[in-house]
Parts: sequence; C-alpha cells; structure tokens
Amino acid sequence: MSGRASGQQGAAAAPGNAPAPTVKCLVWDLDDTLWDGVVLEGDAPVPFDAAVKTLHALDQRGILHAVASRGEHDVAAAHLAAHGLDDLFTVLEVGWGAKSQAVERIAADLNIGLDTIAFIDNDAVERAEVAAAHPAVRCYPATEAEQLTAYEEFTPPFVTDESAQRRRLYRTERRRKAAETEHTGAPAEFLASLDLVLTVRRATEADLARAHELTVRTHQLNTTGRTFGLEDLRRLCADPGHEVIVAGLEDRFGSYGTIGLAVTALRDDATVLELLLMSCRVMSRGVGAVLIDHIVAETLAAGRRPVAEFVATDVNRQMLVTLRFGGFAVVEDNGDRMTLAIDPANPPRARRHPVRVVTA
Repeated sequence: MSGRASGQQGAAAAPGNAPAPTVKCLVWDLDDTLWDGVVLEGDAPVPFDAAVKTLHALDQRGILHAVASRGEHDVAAAHLAAHGLDDLFTVLEVGWGAKSQAVERIAADLNIGLDTIAFIDNDAVERAEVAAAHPAVRCYPATEAEQLTAYEEFTPPFVTDESAQRRRLYRTERRRKAAETEHTGAPAEFLASLDLVLTVRRATEADLARAHELTVRTHQLNTTGRTFGLEDLRRLCADPGHEVIVAGLEDRFGSYGTIGLAVTALRDDATVLELLLMSCRVMSRGVGAVLIDHIVAETLAAGRRPVAEFVATDVNRQMLVTLRFGGFAVVEDNGDRMTLAIDPANPPRARRHPVRVVTA
C-alpha cells in the first residue's frame, strides 16, 4: 500500500466524508527511515538530507515531530543529539513494543486526535500494523519523505508567526506538566505558583492570521462556534462599532502564545459579546473566566450593559457554564441560541483569580 493510498484511507474515515484534518504531528521511524542504517548495529548512520529538509520545513509550518522506533531509547536520543536533531522532536517513543501503541501514546501525550497523526516508516509491515490499529492515522513509506511537504495534508491553510514556535510551546508545556506532577500541595497552590499573566489588547493586522487560526482550531471553548476569515476580522477591526480583542498568556515557564479571542459589538447601551473562545491548552488555568471578568468590568466602567450570545454545539457547554459563573443570566432562550446579560444595577461580585491581567 502506498503512502498516498494510506493517507486517503485516513481521509475517508473523517466524519461526514469531510476531508481529513491537516496533520498536526508526523511520527518518524528512525533506522532506514530518518537515517541510512541501524544505530544498534554500529553503523553510525547519517540522516538522509531529504528527511532533514522535511523535518525543518514542516516544523516551520507548526507541524510537530515525534519518534516511534525500534531500539534503545538512550542510544537513539544520543544519535539524534549528535546530529543536532534532538530539539526537533517533541516526543520520543523508542523501544520494542508495537508501534501502533507508541503512536497512541504520542497522540495522548500531545492531546491531539489520531486523525491528525501521520506515520512514516520504511517497513511496509510496520505501516500496515499501525494502519490496522488506527485507520485514521495516515501512513507513508520512507521513500516519500521528500514529497511530504508538497502534500495537501501537510500544508496548513495558514501559517502564523506562532506556527514556527509551536514545538517550543509544546516543550514548555511538558515542563509545566512535569512540575505539576511533582507538586505535592493543592492544585490552587500550584496555579498560584505559576505567576500567570494575561495580556489583553486590541488586535492588530499582525494578529489576524493567529486570530483566524484560533476560530478554526478551537471548538470546545467557543461561545458561538463562529469562525471568521481574515477579511472578516480585518473589517471588524476597522469597524468603530466592534472590538476584536486578543489575549496572550505567560507564566514562569514561558509563553503559551496567543490563546484567546473576543469579538464584541458596541451598542448604544450595551456591549455584546458575539464570540469568546479560548485555546483548549489553557482550560485548566481558568483563563476564560478571567477574560470574561475583564470584559465585564470594562463594559460596566463604560456605563454599558454586558450582554453575551451563546450558540450551543456538541462540545461547548463549558463556555455556557463559564458565562453563568461570570454573572450572566439568560434573558432569551430560543433552543440552541441564547442571549445572556448582566444587570448593571446588580453587578457580580469581584472574583479572585491566580492570574494578573495586563492591558496593552
């Protein structure tokens, strides 16, 4: 089975016959795939030039790399480091178990779906084993390493300044998780120890590609499920009756990148929250509540009534809960669509958050 045929099998598995999503992580075999030879046989194999070019090109597009390979972990890691490639890989699964299990662990580790994973291996049997266990995973022979950058599934619809930082963001997140695992106190104490800072500002032209990316990629934490194209966002930014707000988050480990977007409509006596979304990566930080409280406080200070729209989807109920805990009450319910508001005469009590808000 060729790599393209295997990839098409993955695409066919998408719900509703929709095209399979863009690959978020390419999982590599090592021996005779990334390099020419077998490390444990003492070959001192040299990485293929085409494979290295593909590694760097996909990394710049925000596509992560991982390893699922036979061998000894420390030996493989040392060989990657010796050729300056270790930093390009977010997860290393090197051992003697089934590669399908390694691929599954990688997806869980990165918190991404198997339908966004691709696998490349010189061995047709290994590819078949992975494809049989995970039909949504697209599999490619090592001979296609150089061609992958030209394939549609490896070409994101947009590449932002943050795309090239995605690997570093994931590696930073792994350090956070390790620190959280080692923490012995209450979860609230760990959050307080992070020194979280949320920077809130009006979007500029430089933010539009990332803002568009957020609307397309984020589904669980999206109040209305709306998406905006680049021209839509550009028009809203220029419209005096709207505000487009982006939020970035950082802590003592580093930056999370741009993780939030809000679109508000300015009416005579109200500010209507037409869209609020947060990256799922920061769900556990409670940042959605912080951004809502900030927007509510700014709205009340301007003498306006805070209003929010909510359109139910299969996965976004958490955002309705967040709005309700933020003091919004339902004033109109048409089934899947709700309008919520806060009475300026009875504003919600200020809440304490382990996050400091900075406006820019």
